[in-house]
Amino acid sequence: MTESRRHSRRAGIAALVGTTLEWYDFLIYGTAAALILNKLFFPAISPVAGTLATFATYAVGFLVRPLGGIVLGNLGDRLGRKTMLVLTIVLMGVATALIGVLPTYDQIGAWAPVLLILLRLVQGFGAGGEYAGAVVLSVEHGDQRRRGLAGAWAPAGFALATLLATGIYQLFLLLPDEQFRQWGWRVPFLLGIVMLAIGYFIRSGVDETPAFRNAKQAEETKTGLFAALRYQPKSFLVVIGARFAENGFAYLFPVFAVAFLTKQLGLSDSLGLTAVIIASAVQVGGVPLFAWLSDRWGRRPVYAAGAVASALWTLPFFLLLETREPVAVVVGFVVGLGICYPAMLAPQAAWFAELFETRTRLAGFAFAREIGSVLAGGFLPLIATALLAWSGHWWPVAVYLGVLTVLTLVALAVGPETRRRDIESAGTRSTVTTG
Repeated sequence: MTESRRHSRRAGIAALVGTTLEWYDFLIYGTAAALILNKLFFPAISPVAGTLATFATYAVGFLVRPLGGIVLGNLGDRLGRKTMLVLTIVLMGVATALIGVLPTYDQIGAWAPVLLILLRLVQGFGAGGEYAGAVVLSVEHGDQRRRGLAGAWAPAGFALATLLATGIYQLFLLLPDEQFRQWGWRVPFLLGIVMLAIGYFIRSGVDETPAFRNAKQAEETKTGLFAALRYQPKSFLVVIGARFAENGFAYLFPVFAVAFLTKQLGLSDSLGLTAVIIASAVQVGGVPLFAWLSDRWGRRPVYAAGAVASALWTLPFFLLLETREPVAVVVGFVVGLGICYPAMLAPQAAWFAELFETRTRLAGFAFAREIGSVLAGGFLPLIATALLAWSGHWWPVAVYLGVLTVLTLVALAVGPETRRRDIESAGTRSTVTTG
């Protein structure tokens, strides 16, 4: 194996581990919110209101992500990808572990939800730069002809995190209800420390990317978010728009749908989690497949196919859930989360990185992506739960996801195809160095 291939492999593993931790943090919180946190931190209000309040704290983590994207993205564009990624993994890992030792409402009263919100803010701040940094690291280390596959390490972390988060919760749901309520729900959060240690060790040994080193030598090059907004506003808007469908469906399946199964349909917690586990295992294989297809056919065609397929599958998905048959429920999740969704997730990584110049890539990518997260995924469980409570039916949720899909298709139509773009020399282009 050549030296460049070794660097690429090491960067990919570093991206995989960090992104796994990022999504593990958010998914175990989302799963816990659907199953137990409303009872522990908001016991004084009705079950529906408690679920809404818990999903609101879930959304809080997304609200601060754009701020993390600004601060950490600028840091990554000025000081390097490696420095920023070490910081993000520490922030997220520590915050996740602290949620695992947080006292409940019965122990400290109103301080419990306040502290929960503060830790969600720390999680969200760190996550604001994590995914973009991980993608940029692996894409800039990757071969130009296989950047889609190089970028697939980070989105594969989403599938792996879903497997870990739901699998671990499935295991602890085997405990008696009282034991799960007292301490079982805490262990998945505490396990974040293990991934923190592994991720810190791996990322400390990763080299800075050649593209960043070359661009840094051009002292006149503008860096950071404001340069990205000034010189590449179209890329910024395209990323935000493209996020709507992808991020919306990302939280429909493992978060809202699990809560829908248990609270609306009266099915067991374990059935929803089992379906998510099986679908995530399929997704682990789907991500590199669709990334490879994006290297052959282009980022936009594969992405658009995934968005349309996801929207079309929404109606059959809810109809399958309403059968209350375990096999039908699993099929619904496998097709939606395991096949349709990764067709968006896989090409997105390299495409977003390729849309920006080297010295503005991380800040522009991170901030635009997180704005999309706030507008789509962060509020989806909350909005979907409110729509369900308002109508008593899932059809408004399907309509809402259809609107998100249309917005994404518009962004895909406006955005350029980038699979053949040379990003190695992008940092010294005249469009960035003037002004």
